[in-house]
Amino acid sequence: MNKPSPAIVAQSAVRRLPRLALWLFCIAYVLPGFIGRSPWKNEDITAFGIMQELTLPGSSWLQPQMLGVLNSFDALAPYWLGAVAISAMPFLDPALAVRLPFVVLLAITLMTTWYGTYYLARSPQAQPVAFAFGGEAEPVDYARAIADASLLALIACLGLAQLSHETTPALAQLGFASLCFYALAAITSREGLALAGPALALSLGLTGLALSGAPTLALLLGAGGLLVELGHRRWGRSDSSEGHAEGNGSAWNQALLVAGVTVVVCLMSSALNLWRWRFSLAASGDGPAASELARLARLLVWFTWPAWPLALWTLLRWRRQLASRHVALPLWFSIVAITSAITAPSASDRSLLLALPPLAALAAFALPTLRRSVASLIDWFTLLFFTGSALVIWVIWIAMQTGFPRQPAANVARLAPGFEASFSWLAFVTALGATLAWAWLVKWRAGAQRAAIWKSLVLPAGGATLSWMLLMTLWLPLLDYARSYGPTSRQVARLVDRTRCVEIYGIGSAQAAGLRYHGRLALKQAGERASCPFLVVDSEAQGTLSRQVNLPDWALQATVTRPTDKNENVLVYRRVTVDASAPRAKKDSAPAPLRAP
Repeated sequence: MNKPSPAIVAQSAVRRLPRLALWLFCIAYVLPGFIGRSPWKNEDITAFGIMQELTLPGSSWLQPQMLGVLNSFDALAPYWLGAVAISAMPFLDPALAVRLPFVVLLAITLMTTWYGTYYLARSPQAQPVAFAFGGEAEPVDYARAIADASLLALIACLGLAQLSHETTPALAQLGFASLCFYALAAITSREGLALAGPALALSLGLTGLALSGAPTLALLLGAGGLLVELGHRRWGRSDSSEGHAEGNGSAWNQALLVAGVTVVVCLMSSALNLWRWRFSLAASGDGPAASELARLARLLVWFTWPAWPLALWTLLRWRRQLASRHVALPLWFSIVAITSAITAPSASDRSLLLALPPLAALAAFALPTLRRSVASLIDWFTLLFFTGSALVIWVIWIAMQTGFPRQPAANVARLAPGFEASFSWLAFVTALGATLAWAWLVKWRAGAQRAAIWKSLVLPAGGATLSWMLLMTLWLPLLDYARSYGPTSRQVARLVDRTRCVEIYGIGSAQAAGLRYHGRLALKQAGERASCPFLVVDSEAQGTLSRQVNLPDWALQATVTRPTDKNENVLVYRRVTVDASAPRAKKDSAPAPLRAP
């Protein structure tokens, strides 16, 4: 028996968000951060270095590595995508070429979140209450309005901005998990040949997850999606409204399809030896586990804002429909992602990234039940927070350009010594246009579309897009200087002969990738028989250097300090012996591998 719906929505409240505005939101959010910047430390530049190495002759595509060190994420597909992009577009800078597939992955994430939420909102249990004399929202219009709200909620999430613009396995996992979300949401609305679309999306999603270092998540999402569907049909009612499959035969075909794809992906993961069990939850009590969980709770609060309070409101207001697909499916995806973050604290932010699309879907279903006072509170908080953020970004940029106000200019000089600001008309005009668009959006929100159910998420999404665009235009040179290995690598390159090879010892994968890309250096691990005239050593590994090389062969040439991190120093040595094949101390010791980033 169907439970009464808590949603009371009139047809006037489900007016469509203009498609042009929605497209502009997506374009303004996706492109900044992919175009015009350098690879950043640590995971971004490390992944880029592995992709570059895959393009070299003799590289193993089943074991991507960086100078002999296997990747720490056990991923394959993200590095394949980047390497193929570099090889297919040699006329582009490699750092730009590798980003193009990831632009597509982020676009897929936004698109599948919209469509997944749309199909969930079409289910009978998600529909609003029918009015006695008519006038309630039409199912298709209601579903579109809820889907618009979910996309706005996803763009508004604070944790999405940076990680979704990096060329790392985390973004690949996000894109493939979103494909799974869409497939499992849409599969019950299709039958016969129409199942091909969701079936293809599910196959690509689960396979991509397994090949992106997350086969366990692929298994849990596939099996959980199957259980959600079976539970929905057991405790609720099979979808029988217009646009939904009917009959037990179709239901069993859908269930067998999900189970079959999941089993095949698990078999593939076993054949390729992709299973890696990571469970690093610390001991209970008031020790490390308690502090780690407290850190994760703080991360969860800001990372998933503003989706998480709305998602909790959905669970409260729709508690009678917890077994229904529109609540159970995104709830399961969220639980899996949050549990993954808890059991893998070292990558908790990247694990939480997968929770954002399902949380955005849950947040959208809160809007039909939201009180007007709560919606007004969201608007005022968003207006003050993002307007203040934009003002700070502009003031600091003006200080970098003119030296006034003095205190922000002094802070930049102290935190990024040696940085020289530059003016770009393109960046300035883009940032000014985004700021004026924000002012127009605030005025529009205050005076129009008051009845639309997605109205409370327009300002959060617009504010998040504004802040990201300002950072990626006005602050981009400063961020590149502070967050990349460009300054250090170029300084090292000036101290060595670029036409000769350079040995490295104790250098991390991220640093090595930076030296190779920014410095254009040919690197070799210290200890190889090929003798190079220069040696670059991480300062922390200096104490063990004598175990690997014969120190009398080398003379310290310079110490290079990373401008924004005094603890990341590298030492540049020059070979002083004439005999390049001079014996090395303790030749039987194993070469020191690259440090993990």
